[in-house]
Amino acid sequence: MAEIFSLKGRRVWVAGETGMVGRAILRALRDCEILSAPHAALDLTDQAATFAWIKNNRPDVIFMAAARVGGIGANAAQPADFIRDNLAIAQNVIEGAHRADVPRLLFLGSSCIYPRDAAQPIREDALMTGPLEKTNEAYAVAKIAGLKMCQFYKAQYGRSYMSAMPTNLYGPYDRFDENASHVIPAMMMKFHTAVKMRAPHVFLWGTGTPLREFLHVDDLAAALIRMMENYNGDAPVNIGSGDEISIAGLAALMKKVTGFEGSIIYDASRPDGTPRKLLDSSIMRAMDWAPIISLEEGLQDVYAWYGAQQRLRKSA
Repeated sequence: MAEIFSLKGRRVWVAGETGMVGRAILRALRDCEILSAPHAALDLTDQAATFAWIKNNRPDVIFMAAARVGGIGANAAQPADFIRDNLAIAQNVIEGAHRADVPRLLFLGSSCIYPRDAAQPIREDALMTGPLEKTNEAYAVAKIAGLKMCQFYKAQYGRSYMSAMPTNLYGPYDRFDENASHVIPAMMMKFHTAVKMRAPHVFLWGTGTPLREFLHVDDLAAALIRMMENYNGDAPVNIGSGDEISIAGLAALMKKVTGFEGSIIYDASRPDGTPRKLLDSSIMRAMDWAPIISLEEGLQDVYAWYGAQQRLRKSA
């Protein structure tokens, strides 16, 4: 595929640079000028500050990886916070980019924007064809709004603002927090603690039957750079591994990676979430991209990183 936009020599801002996805994008970027505005220096929910920063720094490219994120529990308990903050971030960065005449912007959504019972694998045109999964509806609505903003700014102003919809992500610098983690870090912490405490059981939410697709964040970063350089459409683009595994299958892999020797018990009174969520990533694959990190290899990578972080905390 012929490149339509080179990142070489460009001024690039990764919004959300200290998060898991932002760090992965920074690791993957080459031969460009990196602009920095971590959350401690710039609150993206502050409209005036965000507009001023973009105007003063004049990026050529924005990767929008900033978001308020969390797992099922956090999304269900704090829906107002999730929709408020994510709507503000999307509006402030996209409108700020437009006002500053930023040439290209890539907004990161999530596969949770699709209907709960969408036909599998999920195509991009399934958007808004059915009800959302209730446990993360607030986050999904905010992400749909950001996606639509990119489409409308392209339609009205001719902006090259586009959207990517990643599948479930994991990797180094994921959020390891009992109240806000997604499935892989939450499960990894449980198994790690069980190994440390020599516990006979690990208890997991749900039935173990839902199917999930996972993608290592470094594979995502490679896809986002490929998309920034080769895509100019207004349709969102799915980015997934193409492989599914049940939560029970993931637990078995996690047991192997962490060395846990006990049994796994499922609490069926807890929510499962969406029963299945596999993306059709054929548009992204047509850009000559494919993931290269297997799930087991990726889990080993993250568990090694997590162990190193735990040792650093103990020595501090």
